[in-house]
Amino acid sequence: MHLPTAVNRFATRALVAPLLSPTLPVPVRRRGLDLVGASLPLPRGTRRARGDLGGVPTEVVAPPGPFGPHRVLYLHGGGYLVGSAASHRPLLAGLAHATGTPVHAPAYRLAPEHPFPAALDDALAAWHALRAAGHPARRIAVAGDSAGGGLTMSLLLRLRDAGEELPGAIGLISPWLDLTCTAEALTRNAAADAMLDPSWLPSAVADYAPDGADAPELCPLDADLAGLPPLHVVAGAEEVLADDADTLVARARTAGTPVTYQRTEGMWHAFPTLAGLLAEADEALRELGRGLRADCSR
Repeated sequence: MHLPTAVNRFATRALVAPLLSPTLPVPVRRRGLDLVGASLPLPRGTRRARGDLGGVPTEVVAPPGPFGPHRVLYLHGGGYLVGSAASHRPLLAGLAHATGTPVHAPAYRLAPEHPFPAALDDALAAWHALRAAGHPARRIAVAGDSAGGGLTMSLLLRLRDAGEELPGAIGLISPWLDLTCTAEALTRNAAADAMLDPSWLPSAVADYAPDGADAPELCPLDADLAGLPPLHVVAGAEEVLADDADTLVARARTAGTPVTYQRTEGMWHAFPTLAGLLAEADEALRELGRGLRADCSR
């Protein structure tokens, strides 16, 4: 049942945003976000199972079968500090139904206990496990939101640098790609974004990359974006990370990489996490799922 946009905006600002604030202890933030996500409704017929990908605990969220030949590897957001399959379950379920296939969400290690490159190493292990299970690279879409979008791009760059086969498609929701935290939208949209306060980002960077955020894998906006799989990008026009998505889309198109871009007016950071409650979230996931499914089913 969809709620009015204004109600979703208020609930995000009042209930979710405080759980991202560094003023709260990390364990409290993690537990609170998990409780919020786990309390939201899922589409009818959604199935869940726990498994393992390359030694990384993984939740699999699936629609009613039968499934196509493709699969989705999903890297959740949360500033590299918080977030899980539980906090993102409505989004995972919405994407599973939109793609018509299981979505695998690995519980990659989080900072500050496990700084970079632990999360990337886990994402790579999960990717290799899907490949070892018999799924061709071209049949796997890798997607993520916020920090998970940045992690998705880091994984893509690591695979390319290693000369490995690349995914069939990439999905990015409100990706956090510029860890220098200098984009103009951080100021321009600070008051409008119901989810994310830009003042919280530098402390997350310090926890995730205490040795510096200038490693090539952490700087996808500086990378050569030619020859990549199709990119499907979703962002809110009112979010503080809008410039990250805008810049990536522009540079990828200039490099000749296929790109679709849903830049939704009136929406805040990571709005598709409200799948099932927010009409714009469901529409964004339907379009994203359609693109990923088409690219990975050829």
